[in-house]
Amino acid sequence: MFRSHTCGELRIENVNSEVTLAGWVQTVRKFGSITFLDLRDRYGITQVVINEQLNDQLNENPLGREFVLQVKGKVIERSNKNPAMDTGDIEIEVKEFSILNKSAVPPFTIQDDTDGGDDIRMKYRFLDLRRNAVKKNLELRYAVNRSTRNYLHEKGFMDIETPFLIKSTPEGARDFVVPSRMNQGQFYALPQSPQTFKQLLMVSGYDRYYQIVKCFRDEDLRADRQPEFTQIDCEMSFVEQEDILNMFEGLIKQIFKDVKGIDYTDKVERMTWEDAMWQYGNDKPDIRFGMKICTIKKPESVYATKSDQNELIADAGFVVFDSAESVLAIPVQGGAAFTRKQLDELTEWVKRPQIGMKGLAYIRYNEDGSLKSSIDKFYAEDRLKQIAEAAGAKQGDIVMILAGAEERTRKATSELRLELGEQLGLRKKEELKLLWVLDFPLFEYSEDDNRWVARHHPFTSPKPDQIKTMIDNNPKIIDAANYLSHPYAQIKANAYDMVLNGNEIGGGSIRIYQRELQEKMFSALGMSDEEALHKFGFLLGAFEYGAPPHGGIAFGFDRLCSILGGSESIRDFIAFPKNNSGRDVMLDAPSSIDDIQLKELSIDIKKKE
Repeated sequence: MFRSHTCGELRIENVNSEVTLAGWVQTVRKFGSITFLDLRDRYGITQVVINEQLNDQLNENPLGREFVLQVKGKVIERSNKNPAMDTGDIEIEVKEFSILNKSAVPPFTIQDDTDGGDDIRMKYRFLDLRRNAVKKNLELRYAVNRSTRNYLHEKGFMDIETPFLIKSTPEGARDFVVPSRMNQGQFYALPQSPQTFKQLLMVSGYDRYYQIVKCFRDEDLRADRQPEFTQIDCEMSFVEQEDILNMFEGLIKQIFKDVKGIDYTDKVERMTWEDAMWQYGNDKPDIRFGMKICTIKKPESVYATKSDQNELIADAGFVVFDSAESVLAIPVQGGAAFTRKQLDELTEWVKRPQIGMKGLAYIRYNEDGSLKSSIDKFYAEDRLKQIAEAAGAKQGDIVMILAGAEERTRKATSELRLELGEQLGLRKKEELKLLWVLDFPLFEYSEDDNRWVARHHPFTSPKPDQIKTMIDNNPKIIDAANYLSHPYAQIKANAYDMVLNGNEIGGGSIRIYQRELQEKMFSALGMSDEEALHKFGFLLGAFEYGAPPHGGIAFGFDRLCSILGGSESIRDFIAFPKNNSGRDVMLDAPSSIDDIQLKELSIDIKKKE
């Protein structure tokens, strides 16, 4: 027996017990003829004491950090207890020890406050995983996994595996492809999601399916992207949108309770996509704080149903506002106290290439009711007051104003709002706020191709009352300049995204399940009948055999874990992640393969010109 207990298990009630522990040496501390060790395993750390009776053995076999050690001895009460350790009331008086394996000097210290940078820790990820901080992240990931499975099992879902070697289908990102040796010149693709398989499972009668499944996308990376990632993938038959929303609100609330001990009793707010864009400038708004966007001026073609405040800035001769498509403002509570230095820094912040604005205007609404503005050369105080109050500002607040092209300005205003929320401490990581965003446009217009593209994916159904509009109208765009007047521009998707603290954590839709409507969707996306049959003939054929109404959702498992763990990066919650170049620096992958393998696959490698 290598161990009778783990290194995190023993307590004061175990005093006088004879035990055997095994683990890694965290630290070695010599005090004269006595040596203290911290012995670590996955479960915790226990202090062990090697007395002078074992000095000869210790001198012959000196111990170092990360040696694998077995100790046998008696549990005794510590004279200097350590309340910071779960095992801090006891220590092990060693009677014998055995070195199970020696260790080279680690390339970085294996503790929470490590001296290792990202690159070196990723190269030696197997060592980084020994650190308590990383271990806690993986424990949280496992807890989310376990909670998810328990909830879905109780709700009657079956975990059904789907293939990883599939046919390449267009789903919005590049596929990873795998050459087939047995079918020369042909390729599998790794799935971007199990989308078509889960729909086929609905046709097969498995009305509640789920997987916690790997998905693959060959796309540019960032902190919350990996080339391979994990989804909680779910599908249900004989459901409407409301059934999906209620079922998966329940899932996320259960995860909060099981993993974080949070009983989320708030009603989950719902917001249309148009309101999200209008009030927050993006389709995944962080609603933990206010500062909603006020649209003072907008182009007529955008959000045509919304009124504006254009008269507040008209006839002032301020060319920046006059020439801009959009003028947008956000009120900042208590912002009248901002210093000139803070305002200058924010102005430089919006000028960064990532934000892309030329400058920042402001109106300071002082506590005494007076106003001070960077644009008071053009606007009298009464007009400034009207603008400030239209933006929702009160005395003691400041209004930040950006102007320019609609799309860029709205995005920049959204980013500025988030930055201000961060600076003012309004985006508290410990606060969790859920939101459903609904009624997305079904289509987006591609200027390059002068055609429609699917905002979600080509299997998303229109809202029930707009199916006839889709079927009865020709999707071809004749007048590109007025594409917004086309009936397809008004069609809403029967789709929904779940947002947590300004992050999209899940998205799904009610699916198309009738062949005629699916063929119409493929046609709207510019697919010929032949192309649709070649790529999706299996699905269209399945719809001929009694496909039920169905819908589903997929949650970004890695992202959900990172938010619950208070991290910006999903890499912290993946055991063996890739770096920002998509490389596994520990394995040195991807790598070249030898000529024999290439020959078997009938592949020639051409040098990039």
